[in-house]
Order: sequence, then C-alpha cells, then structure tokens
Amino acid sequence: MREAQVHRKTNETEIQVKLNLDGSGEHHIQTGVGFLDHMLNHIALHGMFDLEVEAVGDLEVDAHHTIEDCALALGEAFDRALGQRQGITRIASAYVPMDGALSRVVVDLSGRPYTVFQATWQGDAIGQMPVSMIRHFFSSFSTTSRSNIHAHLLYSEDDHHGAEALFKALGRALDEATRIEPRREGSVPSTKGSLG
Repeated sequence: MREAQVHRKTNETEIQVKLNLDGSGEHHIQTGVGFLDHMLNHIALHGMFDLEVEAVGDLEVDAHHTIEDCALALGEAFDRALGQRQGITRIASAYVPMDGALSRVVVDLSGRPYTVFQATWQGDAIGQMPVSMIRHFFSSFSTTSRSNIHAHLLYSEDDHHGAEALFKALGRALDEATRIEPRREGSVPSTKGSLG
C-alpha cells in the first residue's frame, strides 16, 4: 500500500497528515484556515487521494506558519508514500479552467525539488490566506516531496477562481505522475537508475 502518515510538531504548529495515493478522493481537512482547507480538498478530490489533515497553529499571529507547515507535512507524506518511486509515471501535467481562470501545472517527481510559480493576483488575500502564501505553499510542497513543479496561472478574472484552478491542476498532475505504469515493471523511471 502506498500510504504514509506524518506528524510535524514545532513551537508554531502541530500537524497530522494521513495519505493514501491509491484512494478514491475521500478527505477530511481541518487546518483552521478555511481557504487552505478548501484548496487541500481540491488536491484530494481531483487527485483521487485519500487525505486527512489536522492542524493546530498560531493563527493568533497569522496564517503563515500553518500554511507553510501543512505544505511541508503534505510533501513529506507524498515522499514517504512514493518510497523508491519504482514504476511511477513520474512526469505529468494538467490544465484546469475555472470560469474566467486557466491554470497549468507540470510535475516531475524527479527526487530533486525545484519550483517555478507565475501568477498575478488582484488582491492581497483570499479569506485568511494571503495570496503570497500560494506560491510559498507550492514551493514548500516541492521541497519535501522532492519534486519539480512548474505552476502558471495563465489568466484569471477572480483570485478565488485562479487559486482554485491552480490547486485542482496540482491534484490532477500529481494523480497522473504518481500512477504506476505497468510497462515499467517496477523499474525506476530514470536513465541513471535512481531518482534524486
């Protein structure tokens, strides 16, 4: 079973993540940041991952630590669940429209973290989530999942819809990239023979 549990505890947050890569999209998310919950729901639902996230953070300060640490814990869960990454598709992309918004996310589960993120926002925050933290979420997730992620919000008439399109596209790209490719017969998808 390609599953993982992560418990991350700092002086600022305590986070529990349970992930099943081969799930059906069942999810239970409670981070204390409503818009982050909404976005994580999209990753689970559109990625067909069973996902539980429980977070308690210093929201009396702001949402920064909670959002960052949820991304780090979620990325670590993906890294653990993927194991040696044998037999995976590895590279995938997804375009997702959301009314007047269109996003593209390209993922390479290469074992090497790198992030390119391009988006233009109209406001400073969506609910409790500063729009600057959307880039930071993608970057933090890339670091601990050891993946290469290029995320582009190609255009958007509404910040909520733009962010939603990005997170849906991340879920869909991760779904395809994490799938087992039967023709690989369990081999690591790299000419080097290893990822990382």
